[in-house]
Amino acid sequence: MPDLDLNSPSLYINRELSLLEFQRRVLEEAHDESNPLLERIKFLSIFGSNMDEFFMVRVSGIRKQVEANIMEVSADGMTPRDELASIRKISQELLHDASHYFQKKLLSKLDKVGVHILEYHKLSKTQKEKADKYFNDVIYPVLTPLALDPGHPFPHISNLSLNLAIVIKDKKGNEKFARLKVPDTLSRLVPIKKSSGSVRKDGTIAHHHYFVWLEQVIAHNLADLFPGLEVVAAHPFRILRDADIEIQELEADDLLETMQQSIRKRKFGSVVQVSVYPSMPPEVMDLLIENLEITRNDVYVLNHPLGLANLWQVYNNVERHDLKYPLYKPRIPKALKYTPDSNIFDIIRNENILLHHPYDSFTPVIDFLYAAARDPQVLAIKQTVYRVGANAPVVEALLEAVERGKQVAVLVELKARFDEESNIGWARALEEAGVHVVYGLVGLKTHCKISMVIRKEGEGIRRYLHLATGNYNAVTSRIYEDMGMFTSDEAMGADATDLFNYLTGYSTKQSYKKLLVAPVNLRNKISSLIKREIEHAKAGHNARIIFKMNSLVDTEMIQLLYQASQAGVKVDLLVRGMCCLRPNIKGVSENIRVVSIVGRYLEHSRIYYFQNNEKDEVYMGSADLMPRNLNHRVEVVFPVEDKKQIKYLRDKVLENYLKDNMRARVLQADGSYIRTKPESENKSFDVQSHLMGD
Repeated sequence: MPDLDLNSPSLYINRELSLLEFQRRVLEEAHDESNPLLERIKFLSIFGSNMDEFFMVRVSGIRKQVEANIMEVSADGMTPRDELASIRKISQELLHDASHYFQKKLLSKLDKVGVHILEYHKLSKTQKEKADKYFNDVIYPVLTPLALDPGHPFPHISNLSLNLAIVIKDKKGNEKFARLKVPDTLSRLVPIKKSSGSVRKDGTIAHHHYFVWLEQVIAHNLADLFPGLEVVAAHPFRILRDADIEIQELEADDLLETMQQSIRKRKFGSVVQVSVYPSMPPEVMDLLIENLEITRNDVYVLNHPLGLANLWQVYNNVERHDLKYPLYKPRIPKALKYTPDSNIFDIIRNENILLHHPYDSFTPVIDFLYAAARDPQVLAIKQTVYRVGANAPVVEALLEAVERGKQVAVLVELKARFDEESNIGWARALEEAGVHVVYGLVGLKTHCKISMVIRKEGEGIRRYLHLATGNYNAVTSRIYEDMGMFTSDEAMGADATDLFNYLTGYSTKQSYKKLLVAPVNLRNKISSLIKREIEHAKAGHNARIIFKMNSLVDTEMIQLLYQASQAGVKVDLLVRGMCCLRPNIKGVSENIRVVSIVGRYLEHSRIYYFQNNEKDEVYMGSADLMPRNLNHRVEVVFPVEDKKQIKYLRDKVLENYLKDNMRARVLQADGSYIRTKPESENKSFDVQSHLMGD
């Protein structure tokens, strides 16, 4: 067979279309009747939020390329204009499917179990009175109608806002137009009643919950806002804007201030999507198109409700544990169940400890930092912060450490998309407390997850590390699947010191003893490990690669995996989201299997396994195989060296993921995914349930 050109566009899946296929898999979970009903509503909300972000970030970027007449083709051969056309077609299909399924299937199921999401016109007289009272007491004072006429230009409309385009008529019969923002400071789903209802099998009472849509309550009370005028109609529309912040770091004297200004600009980036209902008349739609400076292609005519992300409010406000996943209490690993006579540093000094969240509790990580804050032998703590959330016990521990006289240095990544405001707040609080705060390297996002405690022991010092695949976020640690490791390994400790010097100073360190650091040595090391597996296969040895990650996009890495397949290496890829590699192509990738797991927990860990001729090697860390991770971010991937832990990760984690036949979808050569099914009910295997101990 002649050598195949591994640059051929036919060998690659478009990254944007692959990302939309991931959104389709999330939407499938809303359809899946094996999921509890309120969890299905939550998946619909997650789908809506994901699609919003996709338009605000990915579509906005492609539109800029189209407007700039960039005709450069991606690895799959598509131009930006081709991508935009395909995205619109698939997005329309997915968004229609989501709203249709909510209206035709989920609403009636909710109704049957006592969760009633009602249209205003279907409310009883008593319910209408209650909704109208809420309008007068709470909603009316915060509304600001804005007229549109020669004296009132078209108003600025903020990102993610739901609005009413209102047609009004004066006493002379002249029609006018006004815009009213539906306040996002109020719940989109207005609770109007909670009452006792049916008795469950266990004898407890199932409360009935009643909600009505905020915009409908407003629409039916608009006469109060326009006295003396006739309200002809009110047409809802929703705006999505470009939210991809561009930072001119080299010109920014104060990155913190620049970020704050950029976040303010995000609210009024160019419009990338306007969603409306089919009932909106052409003249109102034309008015929006003209004033928002969009094309008709940017208008998405969808069914109710606009903004599926708001359905999260139902999940949060309905206390019905019978309609949600059973509560799960994470475990504390046996190694960390220390006695009063020992402490966490004694345990870590004795052995490396793996944590697998959310199955293992995140509490030991917080305990590690509080122990460091309170231990008189601890001299300093160094920490990276990417997404810690609004309530951050990790940051509270660092604040306590500085209060107790420890030297604390924290790298806060201000450019963590959509977490910028939270991170700015923490950066200010840390600086005010006396923490050394830095904001990373110019042109690079700092995405690595590492914490280092420097402790005086005897005549010297010892470094204790926590390295992880996920963020130091106590909330998401309960819903994101991630790996972490405690170690006092001297070589990794020395590498961590060099890494922090690289992040906080002017170090140009180009070599590390054990850690793989992007953009320094990570790409070359992963490449060399794949090539080593290829050589093993060519020599007739057993050769296998198992990678678990969020995304596989990097062309160079994909080509190496194709070469591995061609050499006979068995390649199993667990890729949750985007995958641009095409498996099962004869002569190229028939030895590659790609599986995506979508379920209760968001698969987030990155694990890289190499069989290495029966001398297995495993690496874990923060980096996916994407150009941004390998070239444009500071990432850390660390080795797991304990043989028992390597065996555990291979046999109990990776192999079990590959066995899943309940939540797994297998990528086909055409870019579609087929959901696996068990041969029989007693052979069903759900890896997440298995890891929970079910």
